[in-house]
Amino acid sequence: MVGILRPERREVFTRLLLGFVDINVDTVIDAYRALGIDLREEDEEAFKDDTYAILRGYREHEIGQFEMGNVMAQIPEVLRRYLASAEEKYDLSINELLYRDYRSVFDFLNGRLIMEGAKLHVFENLDAFVNRHFDSDEAKKIVEYSIGFLGGSPKNTPSFYHIMSHIDLTMGVFYPEGGMRAVVGALHRLAADQGAAFAFDEPVTRILVKDGTAIGVETPKGSYEADIILVNADYPFAELHLLDERHRTYDAKYWDKKVLAPSAFVAYLGVNKRFEGLAHHTLFLDENWEEGFDTLFDPAKAAWPERPSYYVNVPSRTDPTAAPEGSDTLFILVALAPGLEDTPERREAFYTKIMDDLERKLGEDVRSAVEVKRIFALEDFAERYNAYMGTALGLSHTLFQTALWRPSHKSKKVANLYYSGHYTHPGIGVPMTLISSTMVAKELAERYPQTR
Repeated sequence: MVGILRPERREVFTRLLLGFVDINVDTVIDAYRALGIDLREEDEEAFKDDTYAILRGYREHEIGQFEMGNVMAQIPEVLRRYLASAEEKYDLSINELLYRDYRSVFDFLNGRLIMEGAKLHVFENLDAFVNRHFDSDEAKKIVEYSIGFLGGSPKNTPSFYHIMSHIDLTMGVFYPEGGMRAVVGALHRLAADQGAAFAFDEPVTRILVKDGTAIGVETPKGSYEADIILVNADYPFAELHLLDERHRTYDAKYWDKKVLAPSAFVAYLGVNKRFEGLAHHTLFLDENWEEGFDTLFDPAKAAWPERPSYYVNVPSRTDPTAAPEGSDTLFILVALAPGLEDTPERREAFYTKIMDDLERKLGEDVRSAVEVKRIFALEDFAERYNAYMGTALGLSHTLFQTALWRPSHKSKKVANLYYSGHYTHPGIGVPMTLISSTMVAKELAERYPQTR
């Protein structure tokens, strides 16, 4: 039951609920460094390391909590070799793959990449690779679960993406003080200081093209002339709805054939007590989680899951300002197949299913403590972000949706039209989209030096 909330508490909860993020901090630091700012010198405590727990099973006697340090202590040699492999592939990816744009197969003709490319095992999926290293079901889940944050399944994602284990378990994920709002706010201030002007609540309705060159954009309030247009909105939406058909690089059939990353059901909850049974990150993994991937990636089996795995984030474990005193802010996420029917009745029934399970596992009544509740799902992603089929993440990282086979940063039909974001190379996630934007910015600076 949601009770009456004092205005000041509702404002704090609402502000913080929508500020969730945990990121690989090195990429953010690199992006700022490219702009002449050293975040480590600015504020050594700007990012805080945080921890998580993994809970498995659906039957009470099978529930076990695994702190990452304990797991690594139990399987040191096997995990050491696995993480050493992940680190090696990470270094190769960072130095030779991620920061390179790809226009043709010739862009792969790089000395080190040719010599060491065989080590990437590009034709082996992550699940097969993990099975060669681990016998323990718990260990397999621990090293595979993070691929979900890249919008993939262990069975459709190339094995070299086990670099995620190096990022997650060795490098660590960090919580920025103030949540995602702080990162976005800092970028906004930095851009404004450099002379950028922002027009909010004014969606672009059309990209204007003349003689193969983009000349501006239209909005409900008028039009803007432009020398260069960079789109970081949903790529399919921009191509299919903002451009005339003759100016599209990718038509509707192209997008229909793509493997989409999942959408999501997200419950944002502000609760008036602390739930100490939850870590900053807690994953509840169903014992038959492989079936969950079928409902996400097999169109014939796509459905709201009956026994979902889900993730709970409690930023107030790390940041005491992330909730009013004595309270918690909960972010509960369940991956869903894109394109599912999304109705208020279905959302509420699914919320009840998740909360029944969470309360049973915690042994506490959570719903009676809820003061703020907001549900965000497929229709919200589609309406707020124009997300294709309601996807939360864009294109999955299958082999043939990696590097060269992701949508291009540069339009093939319009000379000065560019794209950045999670559909382009290198892909999904805040670090990846920052790298995407860095690559486009570099190309624009080189191609149009007069605009610098």
